[in-house]
Amino acid sequence: MSAVENPRQISGEVLLNVEDISLSFGGVKAIRGVSFNILKGEIRAIIGPNGAGKTSMLNVINGFYHPQEGKITYKGETRSKMRSHVAAKQGIARTFQNVALFKGMSTLDNLMTGRLLKQREGILQQTVDMLLHAVYLGPAKRQEVVERKVVEEIIDFLEIEAIRKTPVGRLPYGLQKRVELGRAIAMEPELLLLDEPMAGMNLEEKGDMSRFIIDLNDQYGTTIALIEHDMGVVMDLSDRVVVLNYGEKIADGTPNEVSANQDVIDAYLGVS
Repeated sequence: MSAVENPRQISGEVLLNVEDISLSFGGVKAIRGVSFNILKGEIRAIIGPNGAGKTSMLNVINGFYHPQEGKITYKGETRSKMRSHVAAKQGIARTFQNVALFKGMSTLDNLMTGRLLKQREGILQQTVDMLLHAVYLGPAKRQEVVERKVVEEIIDFLEIEAIRKTPVGRLPYGLQKRVELGRAIAMEPELLLLDEPMAGMNLEEKGDMSRFIIDLNDQYGTTIALIEHDMGVVMDLSDRVVVLNYGEKIADGTPNEVSANQDVIDAYLGVS
């Protein structure tokens, strides 16, 4: 992308490269030889009709699925299979189409679970302590204070102070999506994968979520890859767009280039 098309002046450094990825489930080919890259600091949209392979691609990137062919290069390290726990430790965080939160826990406690990879006192013991609300002593207590401060800053950033102590299962869907975003932010990701972050939201909620995504990218420099069906959102947010259809890449470019591509119009944009 040129500097003219990129007001955020993205460096051009490739953070993640997907090369000739193919993924099959039995006889069903979900992804067919797809290649594209994600530049450090950009907002990269992945669009296409239902069944195009978009979520499968995110699952490959964060190591939930392992492709039969192709390779991924992340921060200069190339591998044929990305392991999910390695992806998380190396700075890849993820949200999902369907909200995946601890519904009986408060907003604050859900966000605290996103800090587990950042703490030093032992991951298993941290989890037990947090979920059982055990008393922290010594270094573990001091570490918990540090992590709590980070989470409180995220609560302020997402403007969810009023629901910090509310069990997330009692929250409306739009706020649950915001809490899930907060938990992902708590992991301090270099690459944040958002799977339909606007799904099920009304116009006002979409506006709020779009603002948080832009601020996260602008203020914190977080690289973002998102799947989204709302083309208005895609056009407003993204620096570049890759389009999938039946598991194949049919276009890749700026939002204006993609929206004018006849193959994209025929396969996706022309569908009401």
